[in-house]
Amino acid sequence: MSRYYDDNRHNGNDSATIKLFLITLAIVLVVGISALFIIKSIKNNHSSDHGFLAGAWEDIPEAGYAMNAAVTDEESAKKALEIPEEDKAYTHKIATYDDEAVTIGFAGDILFDENYAVGDKFKRNGDTAEGIVGSNLLEKMRGVDIMMINNEFPYSNRGTPTEGKTYTFRARPETAGILTTMGADIVSLANNHAYDYGEAALVDSFSHISDQGIVYAGAGNNIEEASHPVYYVTESGMKVAFICATQIERLDHPDTRGATEDSPGVFRCFNDELLLDKIREAREKNAYVIVFVHWGTESTTEVDYLQRDQAKEIADAGANLIIGAHPHVLQKIEYVGNVPVVYSLGNFIFNSKTLDTGMVVTTLHKNGAVNLRFVPAIQSGCTVNEAEGEERSRILGWMRSISPGVNIDEKGYISP
Repeated sequence: MSRYYDDNRHNGNDSATIKLFLITLAIVLVVGISALFIIKSIKNNHSSDHGFLAGAWEDIPEAGYAMNAAVTDEESAKKALEIPEEDKAYTHKIATYDDEAVTIGFAGDILFDENYAVGDKFKRNGDTAEGIVGSNLLEKMRGVDIMMINNEFPYSNRGTPTEGKTYTFRARPETAGILTTMGADIVSLANNHAYDYGEAALVDSFSHISDQGIVYAGAGNNIEEASHPVYYVTESGMKVAFICATQIERLDHPDTRGATEDSPGVFRCFNDELLLDKIREAREKNAYVIVFVHWGTESTTEVDYLQRDQAKEIADAGANLIIGAHPHVLQKIEYVGNVPVVYSLGNFIFNSKTLDTGMVVTTLHKNGAVNLRFVPAIQSGCTVNEAEGEERSRILGWMRSISPGVNIDEKGYISP
């Protein structure tokens, strides 16, 4: 009898041991998987200084497709990662928060010139975006994989203001560090103020921006540099191209000099033949093509005929997304064929006026789906903050009212 009880006691211990092992294994698996996600998050935070995961964005396939940017097999990924010799100086490899997607943020006009109210505010604030750009917006700006802003002035202590020009801007070289505090990765210099203090100030800007580890586009030491697409390639093989150009000023001999074969300037696109060639070139290299264009009429919400005509030409050439600046106010969003066009992002943090503004965030998924989201904000008193509550609803409602044929839901997601 004692032997019988001894054997059953032994079997009972075996059963308890197995249960304990299974429980321990489950705990190890849960903790281990969680740890992997934490490690991935830490790795990405170290690699790009951003703070939230792209995977948090909702998947809305009906928003459009970036099929030319979709990489679904190893062979395609390998091809996308091949960088032609002529593109090596303009290509940047990046880690993303989500292996299956890349997120890109866009903001409108900024100004750091201390001779104007907002620049003075930055100076008194210690040349940082903290306390001027609201924390919710900063989190989003720092949290995307690539953040792009319209840089409406040169960084320099040199040069003289353009004679006869009503408004001329120039910021101290050290203010380029504000871009870093904003989470900026790339800025457009293709606008009508980058050349306000002449060639020397423009060329200084190239160095001061680059010293911050930030990429500039739409201007250069010659037309090849100014017009060349800037490429970002993700570790998973997705490729994104940025092309920046200015349609302003619409004159044969503008105050803002266009780059030539052997002289610095901006990439002008009033005659857009070269711009369309660059778009086709980027598409042929399997990139999702974003065109950031300076156009339109200042201080009006109405889109002019030159914007409409050029939007169609840009879309027909193969652009996947068109973002506009210059009017200093928000303008409508529409689809030209399957291509979303945000005609103007308005001021982001440019002066002391109270104006509606916002960010646009796009998420490109490897399966070809694209999310596009408008984040409402308000510039006021030399600060900019994400809109909340009734103000948020008001801005979204207004954007819907001026954007017929486009759906903008309560979260700001945009679709045809």
